[in-house]
Amino acid sequence: MQTFIRFVSGLSRFAGFLATLLLGLAVLVVCQMIVVRYFLNASTVWQTEFVIYSLVAATFIGSPYVLIRKGHVGVDLIPNALSGRGRIALDVAAAVLSLVFLCILTWSGWHYFYEAWQGRWTTDTVWALPLWIPLLPLPLGMGLLCLQYIAEILRIVSGEGEGPALGAHGLKDIEGMAD
Repeated sequence: MQTFIRFVSGLSRFAGFLATLLLGLAVLVVCQMIVVRYFLNASTVWQTEFVIYSLVAATFIGSPYVLIRKGHVGVDLIPNALSGRGRIALDVAAAVLSLVFLCILTWSGWHYFYEAWQGRWTTDTVWALPLWIPLLPLPLGMGLLCLQYIAEILRIVSGEGEGPALGAHGLKDIEGMAD
């Protein structure tokens, strides 16, 4: 179990690195686009599309890393009102519901990606980018997020993790507080 958690956490950290790389590339392309448009007085063909697709890809691909860092937005009114076991139950329930939603989203995204791949769809722009390229980050990122949620559930249940409601306290800390 620990091997799985470490492996998935490593994948999520790598996904965070890729997301950072995509954001950096988007910034460089915007700078290049400014030079081409305003200083060289030339048109841009692919830059706007690249920036949009790379920002969306960074969002999807970087989401597992955000989960590791507890960076997703959460409302803590109810979790703060609950005691140890209640918080754990709420964390597990929230993670399972999120996992179900993400599995559906991953499957739908994969289906859409596959249709674009098989149909050889392209964007309706001069660049005519194959559409499977900007569609791939959805099933990829959400699939990685599913794996990270499974790892988070395993952490919470094993007593080593911190769910969003647990904050800095794992199951072992809360059990100790109850004594």
